[in-house]
Amino acid sequence: MLKTFSLLCLILMSFLFGCQSHTQNSTANDEVTPPNIVIIFTDDQGYEDLGCYGSPDIETPNIDQMAREGLRFKNFYVSQPVCSASRSSLMTGCYANRIGIHGAYSPYVKKGLNLNEVTIAETLKPLGYATAIYGKWHLGSEPELLPTRQGFDEYFGIPYSNDMWPHHPWQGTVFNFPALPLIENETVIDTLEEQSMITTWYTEHAVDFIKRNKNNPFFLYVPQSMPHVPLFVSDKFKGKSRRGLYGDVISEIDWSVGEILRTLKEQGLDDNTLVIFTSDNGPWLSYGTHSGEAHPLREGKGTALEGGVRVPCIMRWPGKIEAGSETEKPAMTIDLLPTICAITGAALPSHLIDGRNMLGLMVGDQAYQPHHQAYYFYYHQNELQGVLSGDGRWKLYFPHKYRSLNGRVGRDDGLPIDYDQNDMGLELYDLENDISETTDVAKDHPDIVVSLQELAEQARESMGDALTGRVGKETRPVGQL
Repeated sequence: MLKTFSLLCLILMSFLFGCQSHTQNSTANDEVTPPNIVIIFTDDQGYEDLGCYGSPDIETPNIDQMAREGLRFKNFYVSQPVCSASRSSLMTGCYANRIGIHGAYSPYVKKGLNLNEVTIAETLKPLGYATAIYGKWHLGSEPELLPTRQGFDEYFGIPYSNDMWPHHPWQGTVFNFPALPLIENETVIDTLEEQSMITTWYTEHAVDFIKRNKNNPFFLYVPQSMPHVPLFVSDKFKGKSRRGLYGDVISEIDWSVGEILRTLKEQGLDDNTLVIFTSDNGPWLSYGTHSGEAHPLREGKGTALEGGVRVPCIMRWPGKIEAGSETEKPAMTIDLLPTICAITGAALPSHLIDGRNMLGLMVGDQAYQPHHQAYYFYYHQNELQGVLSGDGRWKLYFPHKYRSLNGRVGRDDGLPIDYDQNDMGLELYDLENDISETTDVAKDHPDIVVSLQELAEQARESMGDALTGRVGKETRPVGQL
C-alpha cells in the first residue's frame, strides 16, 4: 500500500512540476505551472452518440480525435439519471442525495446547491485559478444560488433546462413557464425566443476566456444546453448530418469541442491542460428522433438502468494521459473533484465527500485498483434503486418502478410519447457478459446478491432510502431560500 501511494505521489509530482530538464535561465514559474482544467458537459447525450462510441450515423471528428489523443472510458457513470442531481455530483464530489438534491429544478423552485457545499471552482480559487462557467447551471436560479456565489468568477448561460420556457408543448396545461432568461454573471441580459445560437455563444465565451487567461491557471466549465430538447442548431450546421436535427446538434457540439482544443493549442496551453468530455445522463428516449441512442445499453434518462447512468467520457492531457488508451475500469462524476484536487494540489473539502482520486487510472498506473467498494444509484425522492460492484461487473437492482417505452418507437416531430411503468424485482446482471442487461442471474449468484445487499445497507445507513423507509445519518441540507 505504501509503495503504491509513493508511486502515485512521484507520478503526480512529475506531472505538476514537469518531466523535462530546465535550463539555468528557467524561472520558478516555468518550473511550477499549475495545470488548467476544462470540463465539457453535454445534456442528455446518449452513450452511442459519438463516432468513437460506435454511432453508425453521427460523425464527430473532433471528439474522435480527442479520444485518439487521450483516454476513452467504457464504464463511466453519473450518480443520477437527471439534470440537477447529476450536476450537483459533478460539482461537489458527492452523491446528490447526500446534499439534498433530487430531480431537475423548475424555475419556481427556490432551492439549489447549498452555499456550504464546496465546488470544484471553490477548491481552485485559493490557488489563484480563474474560473468560469458558460452554459446550463441548473443548481439554483435565484441570484443567491447562481454559480457566481459558488466559486465562479464568470457566468454566461441559462439557469435551468432549455425546455422550461413558454414554448413548451404543454405550456398552459401542465406547465406555466416564464420567459427563459439568458444570464451574465447575476444579470438577466435577455430572454430567449429561440436558441439556434446558444452553442455558438457558449463556445465564443469559452474561447475568449482561454485567450484572456493564457498566462494564469484556469478552470473552464462548459455545460452545454444541447442536445436536451427542444433541439436548436445554428445555420452553419443545419441539415449537415446524416441523423437529422439531432445529428446536426451533435455536429455543432463536436465543432465546439474542436474550437476549444484548437484554442488551447494556439495559445501554447495544450500540454498543460486536462480536458474532460462527458454527459449528464442518458438520452430522453420518449422524444423519438429528437433523442439520442444508448445502444447497446438498456433504457435511458430517468432510469437507474445502464442507458440512464452510463455515459461517454473522454479525457485528454498530452504527455500525461497516454494517447489512444481505453479503460473498462469504472469511474463516476463524483470522482472528478478529488482527482482535480490531487492534480492541482488543492485542498479537499473538510466535510464528507463520496468521490475518490482516480489519477492512477487516468495515467495508466498498472497498480491502480478502483477505490470504491460499490457505486450507488439513487433516483426519484431518494430511492436506492441499484448498486454496482466496485469492479464494475455486477449490478443489483432493488424492487422499484421504472419507465420504459417497451420497444415502441417515438415520434419524429419533437414531441414525446408516454412511457409505460414497469416493475423491477430484485435482479442481478453480469455487465461483463451482458452489457444490455437481458438476463437476470440473481438465482445463479446468491453470494453476489448478498454481498451487494450488504453494501447497499451501508449506503442506506449513510444516505437513507425511500424504498425501505430509511433516513440517512450523514446527509446535509439543500440550499433553500
